[in-house]
Amino acid sequence: MCLAVPAKIVSIDGEKAIIDTEGIRREVVVSLIPDPKVGDHVIVHAGFAIQKWSEADVAEFNGLMDEMRSVEPGAPGHGPHE
Repeated sequence: MCLAVPAKIVSIDGEKAIIDTEGIRREVVVSLIPDPKVGDHVIVHAGFAIQKWSEADVAEFNGLMDEMRSVEPGAPGHGPHE
């Protein structure tokens, strides 16, 4: 299973950057995206920033995550087999 996560660039040094994902910081390669800048929102997979996200993309993602977090575990219609 592959997973890409959204992150924000907090510093850049050449082809590498430090990104922040919900308070967790790590180093990634930014050479695959055009003109990376501090403050850009990116999607990260396997240590590489693979795509920039707009503010609208980030807002939509955050809204979906908030909605998912608000679902009460075990409520009818929200179980793993329903």
